[in-house]
Amino acid sequence: MLPAAPPPPPPSDAPAAAAAAQEEEEAEDLTGCSKEELVRRLRREEAEKLAALVQRGRLIQGVNRQLQEHLREIRELKAVNGRLQGENRELRDLCCFLDEDRLKAKRLARHWQLFGHQAAQGLRDEVAGCLRKLAGLEGLQERLAQDNLELKELCLALEDCAASAASSSSSSANAARPDASPSPGGGSSELSLPCGPRDLGDGSSSTGSVGSPDQPHPACSPDE
Repeated sequence: MLPAAPPPPPPSDAPAAAAAAQEEEEAEDLTGCSKEELVRRLRREEAEKLAALVQRGRLIQGVNRQLQEHLREIRELKAVNGRLQGENRELRDLCCFLDEDRLKAKRLARHWQLFGHQAAQGLRDEVAGCLRKLAGLEGLQERLAQDNLELKELCLALEDCAASAASSSSSSANAARPDASPSPGGGSSELSLPCGPRDLGDGSSSTGSVGSPDQPHPACSPDE
């Protein structure tokens, strides 16, 4: 079994004892010195104390100057901090405004995009309808042109038939009445021709164009 540790020693009064011993030595020195020596020592101590006080005052002045400089720097930093905080608030407000403007522009761009898609779709549908109408009109125009050509050919054929029928009826009338005199008005002898054969309605008569409603009907003589 280990032996118990000795108790710690009580706190010693070494600093106090050293100070007391130094005071006793100084007192013994002073008792052994003369009056002039004591005056010199006193003046030396006073000069040392004054020098220490002057040095302390200089140190205090330096500390005060540094403290004033630090305070001035703190005030300047506070002013700079306030200015930066104001700028920070302005920048924050500007960022909020720009963000709202960006959101508005984004919504507006989305609306314009939807409108563009709808307008493009409507234009495509309208163009497709116009193309279909144009194709129908082109086909109708081709049919009408074909019909016009056929009608033109038919009109030319009818004019040829009418001309040949008029020439044949004129020659037959002159052969039937060789002593017929020309009309007093100097007109053609076709106006005094006798009534030709009746049209049977089958288109075989040669006087169909003469008795049409567009031409004057020739007068029949009382003898016929």
